[in-house]
Amino acid sequence: MAMRSPAAALAALVAFNLSMQAQLVDLVLPTNNDALFSGAGPAFYQYVERDYKGMKSTPWEGGQYGFVRDPVETAAGIVYTRFHEGIDIRPLRRDTHGEPLDEVRAIADGKVVHTNLVPGSSNYGKYIVIEHHWDGSSYYSLYGHLNSIAVRPGQTVHRGEAIAVMGYTGQGLNQARAHLHLELNFILSHQFESWHDTFYKKDPNRHGIYNGLNLAGLDIARFYQALRQRPSLTIPEFISEEETFYKVTLPKSPNFELPKLYPWMVRANEEVDPASWEVSFARTGLPLKIEPSARTVTEPELTYIKKSPIDYSYLTQERIAGRGATAHLTEKGSVFMRLLIWPE
Repeated sequence: MAMRSPAAALAALVAFNLSMQAQLVDLVLPTNNDALFSGAGPAFYQYVERDYKGMKSTPWEGGQYGFVRDPVETAAGIVYTRFHEGIDIRPLRRDTHGEPLDEVRAIADGKVVHTNLVPGSSNYGKYIVIEHHWDGSSYYSLYGHLNSIAVRPGQTVHRGEAIAVMGYTGQGLNQARAHLHLELNFILSHQFESWHDTFYKKDPNRHGIYNGLNLAGLDIARFYQALRQRPSLTIPEFISEEETFYKVTLPKSPNFELPKLYPWMVRANEEVDPASWEVSFARTGLPLKIEPSARTVTEPELTYIKKSPIDYSYLTQERIAGRGATAHLTEKGSVFMRLLIWPE
């Protein structure tokens, strides 16, 4: 029997995945605050406290997903350099002492895979991660800054089921800024713990593979709004609308998990027997697409970036630096890319 090339095998895997019956991604909001759907940003998003050049403000926009924090003035204007991977939902109810009372609910059916009960061990404070399955892939919702948690790892939960109470646990929060931080993520590698122990020796990992560094979040607010317009929308369809901001070519490795975890990302080409894989990323660092490449590389290599007059370190969480033809992966960027093929 003739052996199929790796690219052909991946093509078969992608075809199988696409042939599966589509599963509706039927999400509910995690609290009673539904101002997202009425366009009332200040009523939905919790504000951040900003001190820019001595001017203090409380912009609600800082509670949105994306590069919405830490403004820096550049020759091209003000650029927001800090990426916020989820959305911050403000409370609707407080007791007479100002404590938030909002119930937090699972956004979809799933299984609880992680709970952090020690507020000081994470910037998320007390948080929950729930695994969901849609069309053969796993996705992970994260609920942060909780006051109390009502579920445990291994427990099955249903869409709309109460799992916690909103709080303000975690670094830098106070009662006035109590909120729920919500994410919907891809997981990057099941070898995360070994990678973290190698590159972050002075920063103990207390959360296994459900550390925030191993979870890449999509724009969940925009996804909620898109689902409201197109209830049959799938995550692959939603992600296909994202703009590619840069591409990185990775050495060929049997430990490259993304094609197995999210086979819909693969753009198979049976004419190419891959010597490496080129991964397309959104500006946020969310992986979008995987393509076989005939290029031979021995370490992660930047092979494309959208042109900008602004230093790329401001635009990419410092994973890429330089301008124009000088653009290159930083050490931080290279270490992150190595996670995708770890162990090397």
